[in-house]
Amino acid sequence: MQTLYYVLLVLHLIGWAITLGGVLVNFRPPRIATGVMHGILTALVTGILMVGIASASDAVDDPNNMKIGVKLVIALLVTGLVIFGARRPEKVTAGLLGSIAGLTVVNIAIAVLWR
Repeated sequence: MQTLYYVLLVLHLIGWAITLGGVLVNFRPPRIATGVMHGILTALVTGILMVGIASASDAVDDPNNMKIGVKLVIALLVTGLVIFGARRPEKVTAGLLGSIAGLTVVNIAIAVLWR
């Protein structure tokens, strides 16, 4: 179980990296790249699977539920913004991309700094 958990962690980090990188390179002209949608969905699904494995397994420490709740809300906000931008490309602005990038960085910071 521990190996599966760490494989999911690598995929989770790759998903967030794709999301942040895809947004940062598409500020001019502002648009949501297809990879951003795949990245955020990868990060969201692998994060949920990681929490399930950590909760069910004795091989991995139990998750901090408050931290996971905050991270889930932020991930859902980012997912919603990405879906909105992908479905309505004419509404994508630098502000929307900045919001996605900022929330992504906040989610990463919470993962690293909240102990």
